[in-house]
Amino acid sequence: MEENKKSRWSFFWNREREEILEAEDTTPTLKYFFKLLGRRFPRILTLNLMMVVQIIPLIIALLVYMWSDTTPTQTEHLFAPLYGVSLISDAPSVSLWLSTLNIQTFVPIQTLPNIIAYVVLFLITALTWGFQQVGATYNLRSMVRHEPVYLWSDYMYAIKRNWKQALVVGILDFVFLFLLVFDYLYFYMITGSFAIDFMFFVIFAMIILYFIMRFYIYLLLITFDLKTLKIFKNALIFAVLGIKRNVMALLGIVLMVVLNLLLIVGGLSIGLAAPVILPFFYLLGFSGFMSAYAAYPVIKKYMIDPYGYDDPQSGSDNEDDHDDSDGGDYIPAEGNV
Repeated sequence: MEENKKSRWSFFWNREREEILEAEDTTPTLKYFFKLLGRRFPRILTLNLMMVVQIIPLIIALLVYMWSDTTPTQTEHLFAPLYGVSLISDAPSVSLWLSTLNIQTFVPIQTLPNIIAYVVLFLITALTWGFQQVGATYNLRSMVRHEPVYLWSDYMYAIKRNWKQALVVGILDFVFLFLLVFDYLYFYMITGSFAIDFMFFVIFAMIILYFIMRFYIYLLLITFDLKTLKIFKNALIFAVLGIKRNVMALLGIVLMVVLNLLLIVGGLSIGLAAPVILPFFYLLGFSGFMSAYAAYPVIKKYMIDPYGYDDPQSGSDNEDDHDDSDGGDYIPAEGNV
């Protein structure tokens, strides 16, 4: 037993050797989440660096926007008509309001080269979005299922096996995310009336719902042979069926983001820029692990166990026995919940 413990906990020997370890309770509880997180910690950090590649074009687009030439503009809509009134009447009240609303800001000038750069960068992101999501999700699923993880080879294997559907789903996913963020910012900037405020909260609710659906979309894609429409339909169903686990994962991700924002704001307030870079080393990986840990047990409960497939983590069944030549590992009879 002492030898087994040394093999398990040695700093230089971190491979999991299931054949010599005693059986443990792998029920996906909150307590076991932290245990599995500690065990998979180095792998998640490495996978995070692979996942960051997918947002590099978006970061470049943001830098192009921020580094463009700027022009001054007024932040208040009433400034222009008040300025026109001041040219006609020099009343003290007009001058007071004009000085109060005379707040300028600088906005980047969008030239033709800038617009072309944005289009190219967004196209690159949209076309590769699904590939990178599928590769990362395959690795995260292996971590949650207690399977051996070979990050790069598994990453490329998942893309090669599911590239057609990954391309379609990735483009749809990226477009949905873009539209939801655009609508959110649009209604946020023009809030004021009841109708606009109502639409703002509707869009906000849709963002939360779709964010939870994304826990399942790519897991379903790599695990089952489903049509694209059924992937999104089942993801919506699981967003409700797994509400407890989904909310816990959502709260965990939000908490991590908030803590990072507080760290960034605190660092910048004292002239420290390092906190801005730190999230690129762990945020995507840990967020993905939380979502996979929450979502996979729900999928297993409703779409794997009812069809009599063995638990992959038990080692009694080979995943490849359920493979389909068109992609996916498990093929339920109906392909739907």
